Amino acid sequence: MRRAFIFDVFGTCVDWRNSVARDVAAVLPEVDTLAFADAWRGEYQPAMERIRSGGRGYVALDDLHLENLHIVLERFGVSAPDSLNAAWERLDPWPDVVTGLNALRPHGLIAPCSNGSIALMARLARYGGLPWDAIVGAEIAQDYKPKPEVYLASCRALGLSPETITMVAAHNDDLEAASACGLKTAFVPRPTEYGTDQQTDLAPTRDWDYVAQDFEDLAQQVADDAG
Repeated sequence: MRRAFIFDVFGTCVDWRNSVARDVAAVLPEVDTLAFADAWRGEYQPAMERIRSGGRGYVALDDLHLENLHIVLERFGVSAPDSLNAAWERLDPWPDVVTGLNALRPHGLIAPCSNGSIALMARLARYGGLPWDAIVGAEIAQDYKPKPEVYLASCRALGLSPETITMVAAHNDDLEAASACGLKTAFVPRPTEYGTDQQTDLAPTRDWDYVAQDFEDLAQQVADDAG
């Protein structure tokens, strides 16, 4: 099959915020668990930016998450075992994701193109029943999105040219970066990724190749295109 769909994962495929808060509640019932989850996620981009900018060599996201956990625990004035870091391996898929991915599979290979490591993506797939054909993304590129090499290395790993691959994301900046590398694009909004007061990525900022309500809608659009 000479076509593929690659996916952002955190926020696009899985509800990281409520899932992490659930695991935090089991260990730290005394804290505001959603605020803790937001703070932990808030360290995500700064940690990766030190690597993207060349200030630090590649470090897998699992290790960055653990470093960030220690930062947030200190900020909240609490302690927790390092095993809480495994919360990022137990993120619930959005309700449309598994059925939508299975509906897309007849039309091309499907794989995560995430900043998560291969190990993290594999465990997350087992937890959530995500039916990937392969795992690509940051670890094979030894860098982090939105650096171009992450998208291009993913194309090479799948043995496909960029124009035959569609990047699927709920984040317009991810699609901007993929489009600049020659990939096709699909926007699927997740308007509550950051809670009910979310202000960003509520709508497409460009005329992407596909704009869908959810993964099932995307699969239907792709099927309609295929005739």
